[in-house]
Amino acid sequence: MTPIRMIALDLDDTLLRSDLTISFRTRNTIKRVESAGIVVVLASGRVPAALEQFARLLGMHKRPGYLICNNGTMIQESQTGSIVYEIKIPPETALIAYDLAAAEGFPVQIYENDVMYISRFNEFADYDQKLTGLRQVVVENFRAMVAAGVYKLLIPGDPMILKPLEALLRTYLGDTATLFTSKPYFLEILPPATDKGTALAWVAKRAGIPREAVLAIGDSMNDEGMIRWAGVGVAMSNGDDRIKNIAAIVTDKSNDDDGIANLIERYILGKKLLPSGIRYD
Repeated sequence: MTPIRMIALDLDDTLLRSDLTISFRTRNTIKRVESAGIVVVLASGRVPAALEQFARLLGMHKRPGYLICNNGTMIQESQTGSIVYEIKIPPETALIAYDLAAAEGFPVQIYENDVMYISRFNEFADYDQKLTGLRQVVVENFRAMVAAGVYKLLIPGDPMILKPLEALLRTYLGDTATLFTSKPYFLEILPPATDKGTALAWVAKRAGIPREAVLAIGDSMNDEGMIRWAGVGVAMSNGDDRIKNIAAIVTDKSNDDDGIANLIERYILGKKLLPSGIRYD
């Protein structure tokens, strides 16, 4: 099997423990694998401002690497901070999504720099602020901001009532947008044919690394694209069952028990063979 030359890591509930920290063992393991010449990519739904602190903690600002932000709508070089790729939702698509969500009584959120712009205060935005450290700003004319162009829209809400909204949006938006739940209470809308998988493919091509030499690890539905695209897709033991069902490997340990470090030590730095015959579907 082709040796792994690139590893893509989701952040929340994958690389990060429940207290939003990265253990010393995991940090050390990632630095060891980078020293072995393997490119590390952080792939998150977070904006760069909420991602860079973890990249610095891993020392990624000192060596070439990539940060996939906004679930694939923006890619940043870790060592320079330069944005090397970005894509926004077509304004007409974003407006349809916003109008439908607003008509159904849902708040909507937009992320830009270190700010979370919200159409109105809601409990989920408060949780999001604790998770990312971004400050909240309520925008009076939110629709005008949507029309100006956005990387992604996030609609927060109770999972039970988000599901009917997701079905409604899929009906109206069709293939003009990408929809998924990054957490059960966060419905995200991205540009068409855009996710962590398309972004990872872009990064791998730029780095000259073939698909079969890429390993991707995640836990949720926003990780589906990169887990399906990578030569080896890995799901966390604490992950969504739907992700586990499409992954080649499921970690033995959770994000709170150094699941990533354990996997890298076993398969990448160790001698255990990775599964072969992975399906690319």
